[in-house]
Amino acid sequence: MYSLSDFDFDLPQELIAQLPLPERSASRLLHVDSGGLVDRSFSEIVDQLSPGDLLVFNNTRVLKARFFGAKDSGGKVEVLVERVLDTRHVLAQVRASKSPKAGSTIRLADAFDVVVGERAGEFYTLEFPADVFDLIEAHGRLPLPPYIEHAADDFDEKRYQTVYAKEPGAVAAPTAGLHFDQALLDRVREKGVQFAYVTLHVGAGTFQPVRTENLAEHKMHSEWYTIPPETVDAVRAVRSAGSKVVAVGTTSMRALESASQSGELVAGSADTNLFITPGYTFKTVDRLITNFHLPKSTLLMLVSAFAGYQQIRAAYAHAIEKRYRFFSYGDAMLLTRNEQC
Repeated sequence: MYSLSDFDFDLPQELIAQLPLPERSASRLLHVDSGGLVDRSFSEIVDQLSPGDLLVFNNTRVLKARFFGAKDSGGKVEVLVERVLDTRHVLAQVRASKSPKAGSTIRLADAFDVVVGERAGEFYTLEFPADVFDLIEAHGRLPLPPYIEHAADDFDEKRYQTVYAKEPGAVAAPTAGLHFDQALLDRVREKGVQFAYVTLHVGAGTFQPVRTENLAEHKMHSEWYTIPPETVDAVRAVRSAGSKVVAVGTTSMRALESASQSGELVAGSADTNLFITPGYTFKTVDRLITNFHLPKSTLLMLVSAFAGYQQIRAAYAHAIEKRYRFFSYGDAMLLTRNEQC
């Protein structure tokens, strides 16, 4: 039985990538499987996939979800949209010296007013005066992760977004997909690898460390996902042919596994708070492309469940020794499901 301290590690601050590389596919790839650890470049992912394999991408699009503004009393406020509820309402984190009251207004980006609704845990419901997506795109700022120390600029707005991003709704990028540029995607497809898509709108909770030593006491943040019928058909066909389902990122993994709790993948949309820790039995995914994750994070627990706890500990120690770049703008790993777990 694992506890929180089993997922801690010391990471030199300078290994936290603050900027993306000039080219997406120029990042490094640590290939982890039963044969050991192999240092590669990410562009070599083409050689590690077989014709007939299926890459499953998360096509969520990151919103410009951060706003700065002021309460009607004049106090300064920072708002981070967590989830779009409908065309006029969102759930959001509101940071202010004093919590806003229901019915009060907040002026955002010196451009428009939102009405504060009821509080739901750490979030507030905010009512927008017009279409949420239009106002967010026109006046919001890209919400870079808390460990990236610069404010988002035009370069970030391009690079903190996958080239295949389509469905707006995330407040954090599905970062494993950031390594794919169009040329690399074309090479992968030319090899005979198939593509499929899911949507999981990544929430800010993805950056929250677990704070309870007993993992069973942790309350997992909830995220919305959808699995299209054509993705289910593609997965079934690939598995029946004996080829591999390769999740691009832990968000694709969580969507696929959340929709497989009956034992096989089913189409549809739902909220998921699936918390994957060592001992979990994976039902759909055979291989995983993922970045390096924060200490004590649910994502580190997920990859440990998938590839094996000791295997991941060894991989992270190797990555630190070899000066891999960590977190959202960092390098990647290719993992194979450990059947012994």
